[in-house]
Amino acid sequence: MKIEDKLENTKAQMRKGVLEFCILSIISEEEAYPSDIIKKLKSSHLIVVEGTLYPMLTRLKNAGLLSYSWKESTSGPPRKYFKLTEIGTSFLGSLHDTWNELVNSVAQTTNKTKPKKSTVKKAAIKIADEEE
Repeated sequence: MKIEDKLENTKAQMRKGVLEFCILSIISEEEAYPSDIIKKLKSSHLIVVEGTLYPMLTRLKNAGLLSYSWKESTSGPPRKYFKLTEIGTSFLGSLHDTWNELVNSVAQTTNKTKPKKSTVKKAAIKIADEEE
């Protein structure tokens, strides 16, 4: 596996790990329609497709974290809007605490400054050369 492929895979896994937290955070701001959630995630470079979002919304609803209501649309059939339940709000608060702890832990165990891109690129080339 090329180092670039490994890096992209790791970045995708990291995004997936925080996706539920981000979705709940978006919905906590106001009732949300799934395509609006996707737009917000994409604008934050958390690339998501409907095939990923809808099953997650269903799981969160089934867990009692979300509820939904149908609202009329001026451009077609009624739309399903999601909002946090009381349990969902409490759960999101716990996720915020966990996220803050995680960020602090990672900051304590990694270099606090980002390496220069040229350093990362040189390391990738060196690893790639060693693999050949």
